[in-house]
Amino acid sequence: MIKLAALVPLFPLIGFLINGFFGKKISKGLSGTIASVAVLASFVVSVLIFVELQTSAQKEHIVNVFSWINSGILTIPFEFLIDPLSAWFLLIITGIGFLIHVYSTAYMHDDEGFSRFFTYLNLFVFFMLLLVMGNNYLITFVGWEGVGLCSYLLIGFWYKNTAYNNAAKKAFVMNRIGDLGFLLGIILIFITFGSITYTDIFDKAGIASTSTITAIALLLFIGAMGKSAQLPLYTWLPDAMAGPTPVSALIHAATMVTAGIFMVVRSNVFYSISHVASETVAVVGAITALFAATIGVFQNDIKKILAYSTVSQLGLMFLGLGVGAYSSAVFHVTTHAFFKALLFLGAGSVIHAMGGEQDIRKMGGLSGKIKITFITMLLGTIAISGIPPFSGFFSKDEILAHTYEHSKLLWLVGMLASLLTAFYMFRLLFLTFFGKFRGTHEQEHHLHESPKAMTLPLIILAVLSVIGGVLGLPEFWGFENYMHHHLEPIIKHPNYSILSHETEWILMGLAVAGAVAAIYATYVLYMQKKTLPAADEKDLKAWQRVVYNKYYVDEIYDAIIRKPLDGISNLFYKFVDKQVIDGIVNGIGNLVKTTGSSVRYLQNGNIGFYVMSMVLGIVLIVLLTFIVK
Repeated sequence: MIKLAALVPLFPLIGFLINGFFGKKISKGLSGTIASVAVLASFVVSVLIFVELQTSAQKEHIVNVFSWINSGILTIPFEFLIDPLSAWFLLIITGIGFLIHVYSTAYMHDDEGFSRFFTYLNLFVFFMLLLVMGNNYLITFVGWEGVGLCSYLLIGFWYKNTAYNNAAKKAFVMNRIGDLGFLLGIILIFITFGSITYTDIFDKAGIASTSTITAIALLLFIGAMGKSAQLPLYTWLPDAMAGPTPVSALIHAATMVTAGIFMVVRSNVFYSISHVASETVAVVGAITALFAATIGVFQNDIKKILAYSTVSQLGLMFLGLGVGAYSSAVFHVTTHAFFKALLFLGAGSVIHAMGGEQDIRKMGGLSGKIKITFITMLLGTIAISGIPPFSGFFSKDEILAHTYEHSKLLWLVGMLASLLTAFYMFRLLFLTFFGKFRGTHEQEHHLHESPKAMTLPLIILAVLSVIGGVLGLPEFWGFENYMHHHLEPIIKHPNYSILSHETEWILMGLAVAGAVAAIYATYVLYMQKKTLPAADEKDLKAWQRVVYNKYYVDEIYDAIIRKPLDGISNLFYKFVDKQVIDGIVNGIGNLVKTTGSSVRYLQNGNIGFYVMSMVLGIVLIVLLTFIVK
């Protein structure tokens, strides 16, 4: 089945083409079915590939599709690399992607752009599959750019809204900034190794100087910072909430934002060699995790809270990568895909029940009205908060344990971020589902559970959020850590230490105690004291306003980057463009026009004048001939 790996991206591509060309001519039901079945077919093939890889003694298979680029010393075949890492990501992308497609058939049913939406979704999945399957950095980069394009299309899906268009442009531009670093890294890899094929360069990594490897690793990380929303290139991700809720789940849960994690894990040999690069990844990840978590505490838009939660969780994943815990980071990618897709789709179900309302201050008391949504979101909230035996506990604990051995300071930052996660997630849960209903009478009358096409994916994801921890049960409990052993063949130079069992038990106890304390504090504040978020920003304290306004990072970027660039652009427009360039072009045009207007008087129709001109010309030619001789 591995030889047929090309079928995995082919099915979504076919779905994209069918809906793209014929979507308006077929029914909505058929359009959604075609798109969903295309991703389901990819999932089935991915499962078969995964099973075959598990039973195969060879853990690395190259599937050549066709000869792509042959130019001088540059030879780049279009081929796929099927190994434990790519096979695992195929399951996540197609599995979670299929559930989101099914959910979308009901969520987007009344939208006039229904077929266009599924066209974009299939194209998104196609490019994401290219990204993780490619056997060289160029195919990965094609997929990388493709998901960036599709995110622009999906975030700005409701293009009649100017604010949504601006959010889409912001995501596109900020991703391009990171992509420049990624592209420069690929060029430096080719200059250094003469190839950009993974199977060629990773075994040669030791021949390059440490400074070169550091430069490569840092350039690749810049690309990851943009795609996976790390400081300072994170501000596009919360604004991506402008797109339909299934888009938020697709981008934030298992696909686009995890591309940076995948790329760093795929390039782990560079980061294992370069201490500077790995430390940079760890520090940026830790700061991002805590920074975004503090912002999430004061947000009131249900999707914005989840968006900042995603940024924070991605920070924890990069913290794990930076300390060398690559398999732990992929484990958290997996559990995060389960509970974050669940939470976003659950938020969509809440918004559906509330008639489009997203402000948790106008909700409350929904637990009895939308029971399935409530129960599944409760399970997802417990999972993301790190409470055992739910999946999030095991994946977070692994990252924090490895971080503790590496740096106590970074561990403390990661712990604080985790505690804040438990606080703001239960804040969201209590304000949304408990207490009295705070919306309008019309909204209360409209409250109802979502259709089965929306609730069934929620139930499946809730089950995965509960049991997903079995993938990484601690070895000192007597289990085999499946994720660690599964990814062992692709981790070239593992460099993290193994903690004693006693230390791990203590760290687990601290993590659980801290999460429980944070949840209890949230309960006291929002359930017992019935505290409600301030209705107006003016009611907040000065420091609270700073956090509520996201530390004014967007405003700072606007002041020090956008406005100066706009000023320079206007200056160039007024003086360089209008006066210099336009002056030269218009001046040449005016010169030709004036010359032509003057010369045309010589054409007066007088034959005698023409004969005299010819004679004078001949005389002039003869004279010039004698002078030259």
